[in-house]
Amino acid sequence: MRINPYFGSQQTPATGRDKQTSPANSSSARLEPEADQAQLSGAHIQVQALAAQASQLPEVREAKINALREAVESGQYRSDPANTAHSLMSEMFLSRTA
Repeated sequence: MRINPYFGSQQTPATGRDKQTSPANSSSARLEPEADQAQLSGAHIQVQALAAQASQLPEVREAKINALREAVESGQYRSDPANTAHSLMSEMFLSRTA
C-alpha cells in the first residue's frame, strides 16, 4: 500500500486491493503540507566582508611577476623543461593529498 497524505489508501498493482477512503482522508479533510523553511546564519555576511578585504590587498608577488615579465619580453628568461615538469607534477600530487 502506498501512503499519500492527500488521498486515502490506494490500490497497488501487487496486492490487487481496492482503494479505501475514510472520512478523515476525504478531500474535505486534506491536510496541506508544511512549507519548507531555511534559516541562514550571519556567516555569509562575514565571508563577503572578508572577500572584499582580500580583493583590496596588494599582490604579494607583484615584484617577482613584473621581473619575470620583463625577462620574458626581453628574451633573457630561460626555463629548464625538466625542472618545470617536475614542479608541475609535484604541485599536482601535493594538491591531491591536501
